[in-house]
Amino acid sequence: MRLKKAAAEEAVVLLRTRICNPNFIFSLFNDSSDSNYSKLKFIVSSSVTEACNNSILLLGPRGCGKIAVLDLVLEDLLKEYPEMISVIKLNGLLHCDDNCAIKEIARQLCIEHELMFSKMASFDDNSQFMIDMLRECGLAHKTVIFVLDEFDLFAQGKQRLLYSLLDAMQSVSSQAVVIGVSCRLDADQLLEKRVRSRFSHRKLLFLPPQKEDLQRLAKHILLLPTDSSLPPDYVSEFNSRISNILADKRLIEVIDKLSDSDSTFSNFLRFLFSAVSYIDLKTGLMTLDNFKSALSTIHRQPKLDCLKDCSILELYIMVCMKRLEVKEQESYNFNSVMKEYKTIHDSFQTSDNYSRSVCLRAFGHLLERQLIEFADRGHNQSIEFRSVKLLIAPSELHQGLKSNRSCPAILQKLMES
Repeated sequence: MRLKKAAAEEAVVLLRTRICNPNFIFSLFNDSSDSNYSKLKFIVSSSVTEACNNSILLLGPRGCGKIAVLDLVLEDLLKEYPEMISVIKLNGLLHCDDNCAIKEIARQLCIEHELMFSKMASFDDNSQFMIDMLRECGLAHKTVIFVLDEFDLFAQGKQRLLYSLLDAMQSVSSQAVVIGVSCRLDADQLLEKRVRSRFSHRKLLFLPPQKEDLQRLAKHILLLPTDSSLPPDYVSEFNSRISNILADKRLIEVIDKLSDSDSTFSNFLRFLFSAVSYIDLKTGLMTLDNFKSALSTIHRQPKLDCLKDCSILELYIMVCMKRLEVKEQESYNFNSVMKEYKTIHDSFQTSDNYSRSVCLRAFGHLLERQLIEFADRGHNQSIEFRSVKLLIAPSELHQGLKSNRSCPAILQKLMES
């Protein structure tokens, strides 16, 4: 038992290490010549070997691997051309001010080439220093790669940094590559004419992975290596269990639910990390329940959490509002809800009969918790007469009624009908 627990702990560490290692994650997709990794590496390596200037934008939603792929490309190129590449990294969240950005470029260039950096230098001094360094690097056949993360933030204001940088690249003696990274697909349209005319207009689009890719990635990550220090019998049993789970239609449904809300790499990796964390160290094996638990952890639903703590009266009020919507009553207020509440009480003779003042307090509580809201701007009207609407979907309300232990059975029947 102790040996199996030790093997399970080692396996969990290995799987977590894989999930947190972009090199391992994206190596699965880098073999194809059509991959963004291959395209980006070709563009940058061509610029280095042919001593030409270039600029390119990496565009796509957050969590799709733009920075991870870029880091892989730079890591590989630094190994292939260790004396021919210098990398300068800026982030628009930190360096969107032109003066701050050009000062950071000068600082990193000084560190790279072991020079003294002056904190008192002006924007013009730092700009001239950058131009001189690009010229010197070009004469030494060394390419300076500028990585501008959150590129769209650099396109605000007067864009002096972008103009200075791209204008310096027009010189025959300079040798540089500018790589902009942004989640805005229209990032190049934010550029001024003078900046846009100096930009190469090369773009690589990063899209969320397909569901088939996510299943391949899960297999790539979760199958233990046979040549590791783990016991062969344990590896064989673990991999057999993983293969069966990955082929299970119920897991595919779980992945589909995950992808419906967010199909990015980052969200899927969080999901796998959570699933691995649920492994029972006594058995040392993964189960389908591990993945279901991970999905519930990832899919946090604050409204459902609120419903668990709602009183019976508050649940009645929300069910009444939903019944009014089903009856196609588009506009309703507290008084309409009370009429529906009385109809339910009279029809089913329920024991839950509260006074109007108590119902009004419960109504106000739902407003405070933002489960309902006013649908108009009639601030001068009394609460009873103001139009309201429900801020929770029927499926969420139904699920919330089931999760609330004190919910009367009649409310669930009313929702189902």
